[in-house]
Amino acid sequence: MEGLMVGIPLGCLLGFIAWFLVRYLVAGIFTVNQNERAVKTSFGRAQRVGVATTAEDPISVSLNPEQKQRYNCPQVGVIQPGGPYFKWPWEKVYKVSIATETVNMAYDPMAPTANTGGTILEAVTKDQLNTGLTGQIRFKVSERNLYAYLFGVKYPIAHIMGYFVSVLRERIANFEAPAAADGTPAVQTGISINDLRKNLRDINEHMDRECASSAARYGIQLEASLITSIDPPPEVESALAAINTAHNQVSSDISLAQASADQKIVQSRRAVEIETLKAQAEVEPLTLLAYQLAELKTNGGQDALAAYLRNVRLGLYAQANRVVLEVKG
Repeated sequence: MEGLMVGIPLGCLLGFIAWFLVRYLVAGIFTVNQNERAVKTSFGRAQRVGVATTAEDPISVSLNPEQKQRYNCPQVGVIQPGGPYFKWPWEKVYKVSIATETVNMAYDPMAPTANTGGTILEAVTKDQLNTGLTGQIRFKVSERNLYAYLFGVKYPIAHIMGYFVSVLRERIANFEAPAAADGTPAVQTGISINDLRKNLRDINEHMDRECASSAARYGIQLEASLITSIDPPPEVESALAAINTAHNQVSSDISLAQASADQKIVQSRRAVEIETLKAQAEVEPLTLLAYQLAELKTNGGQDALAAYLRNVRLGLYAQANRVVLEVKG
């Protein structure tokens, strides 16, 4: 009976020790995959890298001083791929995938059914035309600002999508066609959607510049945005097509008229050049003759010039049928 009483506490003690080793020591071993980064917290506080903050990091270069103060996050220690690593029971590990992801720009993580099931994003142009935009954005978690992604906001993907959509809608609402390369203003058609369609590349580049600060804001880096099409509502598409056809016809007529005018200008310039060359051809012999007469007078004297004139006059007499002479009284 005494052996049984001694055996029960000893078994419980051994069982507790085995449970503790499995629960807090063996389970504390972890690894990090190649496409992952990890951050460790101790009693809920992430391990810092000294007193360094993101305001001192190059990712904050696109922020103004007020924004740097608002989005100033501490830099945390990032656990690189590999392992095994160990954590104590009071520590917690947050793993984050840094793989690049591509989503439709109309995707709303808080309401998947919004924007026609996440396929078409609506925006209003400066002439109050409701348009539908389609395209994709490519993003990944920024390794240099994991604090903002893990602890700064509750739903970072929702924040970054909302930020992108707000910037895009503001650009669509205030877009004006850029000036030509020579500095002349762009031709205004009165329909902003035409300008938007013609300048999709400029819009995409503008979005890349405006979203360069997303890594410093929310810990997500927007790598690229690609707007593939901008379409008007179905009820105005036929009217817009007719207007575009008329505009194209007018543009064609203007181009033909300008080409004809340019051709006439070139022809006029050529005619002036031809007449100028003819005049020069007629003047040149007279100029040379005057030069020769001057040389003859200088080198041969007055008698030589008189003899030259007499010989020239005799040649003219030989070619003439009748000669009229003036007789001095």
